[in-house]
Amino acid sequence: MVHLNAGAATDMGLVRAANQDAYLASPPVFVVADGMGGHDGGEVASGIVVEEFARLAGVGFDPLAAVPAVEEVLAKARERIVAHVQHRREEGSIGYWSGTTVVAALLAADAEGPKWLLVNLGDSRIYKLHEDRLEQVSVDHSVVQQLIDRGEITPDAAAHHPERHVITRALGPGGDAEPDLFVVPLGSAGRLLLCSDGVSGMVPDAEVERILREVADPRDAAERLIAQALAAGGEDNATAVVIDVVGWSGSSHAAQVRSEPVSLEEKLGALP
Repeated sequence: MVHLNAGAATDMGLVRAANQDAYLASPPVFVVADGMGGHDGGEVASGIVVEEFARLAGVGFDPLAAVPAVEEVLAKARERIVAHVQHRREEGSIGYWSGTTVVAALLAADAEGPKWLLVNLGDSRIYKLHEDRLEQVSVDHSVVQQLIDRGEITPDAAAHHPERHVITRALGPGGDAEPDLFVVPLGSAGRLLLCSDGVSGMVPDAEVERILREVADPRDAAERLIAQALAAGGEDNATAVVIDVVGWSGSSHAAQVRSEPVSLEEKLGALP
């Protein structure tokens, strides 16, 4: 049996007029979505993603078939986002667009037992803390990451690059919506962090590592990360979900989850 504890926090930030981030903390499914689009476009897209993953968490899924379950959720979410955009354009909102990044963690399983299935689409991030060392699991789908991969700029230069916010994949109409999927053993990822770039872009990795290492309660850790993002300027919406594997015995294929009860607000996050 696997025991999970989780905590989440979100904030509009000090610059934005609305919070277009949304999150889900409903074991065994955890999501952060960073919406993009004028007016309410981003808020709608991120909310749709969270609604679809919340539906999956509610009805349940076969841990051995988590990948097709995730693919179905993302396909349904994209279908709804595309239909929403088309409807708004037909109403006269020419050029209206709605899209979102997605990072997700689902407790899944393979022949060896429970595993994390991690999902990334866009530039929100997934980190894991193992033996007090922080590691970024996801790879940003962004212009600056492509430049880093080609050796044209350094990671330090990317933080100040004029195109640092331009992403190459997102869930929405057109473009590339293919997610990256990672299967990670529970034993190497006792603490996970899902966050929007309002956290990762404002809080250095060294500080993220220190907070995740020193703050034991995942709720307090999530709130501390958001506080640090605000203290650094709060230039974007900021959202963090911290998940701990606090107990694990056996390797049953039917990965079971037990956690403390969470409120509806915590489960559904910032839905529109």
